[in-house]
Amino acid sequence: MSNFKKLNTKIYQKIDSVTEDTIYWKKLGTPVLVKEFGQIDYVNFSPIEPYHFAVTCSVRVQIYNPITKLVVKNLSRFREAAYGATFKSDGKIICAGGEEGVVKLFDVASKSLLRLFKGHTAAVHRNFFVEDKPQILSCSDDKTVKLWDIPTETEIMSFSEHVDYIRAGAVNPALPNIFISGGYDDKINMYDLRTKEIALSLDHGAPVEALLFLPSGGIFISAGGNDIKVWDSFAGGRCLGTISEHHKTVTCLTMASDNKRILSGSLDRHVKVYDLNFKVVHTLDFPNSILSIGVSKNDDTLVAGFVDGIVSIHRRKEEKVEEKIDHKTNKNFNQLNTQIDSFVPEEKLEKEAKYDKYLRKFQFSKALDSVFVKYVTGKTPEKTVAVLEELIKRKALRKVLQGRDEDFIKRFLQFSIREITDDRFSSVVREAFEIFLEEFEDDIPNWSLENSRLLAHFKDLCGQILEMDETMVQIDAFLNLLCSAAVQPCGSAVSDSLQLLPSQEAQKDLILDIN
Repeated sequence: MSNFKKLNTKIYQKIDSVTEDTIYWKKLGTPVLVKEFGQIDYVNFSPIEPYHFAVTCSVRVQIYNPITKLVVKNLSRFREAAYGATFKSDGKIICAGGEEGVVKLFDVASKSLLRLFKGHTAAVHRNFFVEDKPQILSCSDDKTVKLWDIPTETEIMSFSEHVDYIRAGAVNPALPNIFISGGYDDKINMYDLRTKEIALSLDHGAPVEALLFLPSGGIFISAGGNDIKVWDSFAGGRCLGTISEHHKTVTCLTMASDNKRILSGSLDRHVKVYDLNFKVVHTLDFPNSILSIGVSKNDDTLVAGFVDGIVSIHRRKEEKVEEKIDHKTNKNFNQLNTQIDSFVPEEKLEKEAKYDKYLRKFQFSKALDSVFVKYVTGKTPEKTVAVLEELIKRKALRKVLQGRDEDFIKRFLQFSIREITDDRFSSVVREAFEIFLEEFEDDIPNWSLENSRLLAHFKDLCGQILEMDETMVQIDAFLNLLCSAAVQPCGSAVSDSLQLLPSQEAQKDLILDIN
C-alpha cells in the first residue's frame, strides 16, 4: 500500500485566481441593506474621521455613521428631489443641488442652511467645492456650469458650451483652477477658471455619466455608455484607451486604496476594481443596478446605491487575534510562543478513497462503479474524470465497460452530455466516449428509447460545439487584430479566454463515429 500512488483529482478542480486584491476586497463583510425613499443619486464620504457618508435620495440627504450604519443627520430642506450632496475637505460643510435649480450649503453639525445660490433655470445634478478657495462649481440641466462665491452668495462666472444636460464634473486635484464637465451631448469640456475660457473639448461618444481625475491631475477618465475612456490632458486631450469591462451603462466612478485603485459601478450590477494600469483586479457583484458608489478614505467601508432605493453598506471585517489562556498556570500561549523556536504540526492521515482502494487491488470495474454514482458525478465530477483517465492509461476502460446494463449506459451518457462542454474535462470525456462507442457500437439499435434520445442529444451538442468553435476562431482573429492596433489593449482578457474545447478535427472525428 505504501508504494501505491493515489489519483490526483485536484488537477481537474476549478482554479480560482486568488490575488492580493481578491483577498483584500473579499474582507468587506456581508452588506447591510437599508431602504431609502427613492433612487440613490449620489454617495459621498467625509474626508475626516469617523468618515461619515452622505446619501442623496429623494428630497433629503441622509448622513450615516459607517460603524453603526444608522442615520446620524438628516438634511431635509428640499421641496423637490435633491442631487449630488458633497462634503467639503474639512468635513464640516455639505453642498447639494436639486430639482429646484438652486445650490444649497449646509452646516453638518447644526444642519443649518448657510447659503442658497440661485441662478440656474433647471435641475442641478452635481456640485463641487474648489480646493483652497471659498467657491463652488455646479453642473445643471440648463446646459451651464457656474462658479459661485460662498461668502457673497453670488455668481462669479458661467460657461454655456454644452448643448444638452450636464450630469458629470470633476475638479483637478493638483490644479484646482482646472475643471471638467460632461454632458448628454457626449462632450467633455475642460475649463480654466483663471482665464475664464474653455481649454479643451472632447467627444466621449456617448452621454457622459461620470468623470474622475487621477491624483497627478494630468490624466482623467470618463464614463458613458458601456465604456470608460482614459484621456491625457497634457497631450491635448489624447485618448489613451478605452476600457469595456461593463455590458451596461457605467454610472459612477471613484478612487480607493489611497488613490491606487479605481472603482466603476454600472447598471449591470457590478463594481469593477482597476489598478492604475486600468486592468481589472477584482469584481464586486450586487443584487441590483448601481447608480452611485463611495469608499471611505481607509477602505473600511464601501457603499453602493441602487435604482430601487436600497443602500448597500459593506464594512471591512476586523481581524481579531484570539488569545489562548492556560487556566492552570494562567499564562497566555501567545506570549509563550515567542520563546519557542518552532512547532511540529500534527500530522493528519488522509483516508484512502474507495476508487484508490479498488485501483490498488486492480478491481477496475468496482473503481468505475464507485465514481459513477449520482453524488460523485454531480458534486465532484473531477473524481469521475480522474478514474476514467486512469483506466484509459491502463487500457482497462473497454474491458470494464463490457456487459454494462441500460442503467449504466444512461448514467454514462448523461455524464458525458453534462461535462463535454467543461474545458477541464472535455479531452478525457471525448476519449472515453470514443471507447464507449466502440464497445457498444453493435448494441446501439437495441438501446431503450431514452438512451437513444440521449445519444442523439450528445451528437447535436457536439455539432453545436464545433459550430461555436468555428465562430470563436473568427472572433478571436478579429479581436487580435483590434488589440494589436489599440494604443491601450483592453480586450486581451477576452481574447485569452477564448480557449477552444477539444480540437475541431477531434470533434469532427467524434461526430463521424457517432454517425
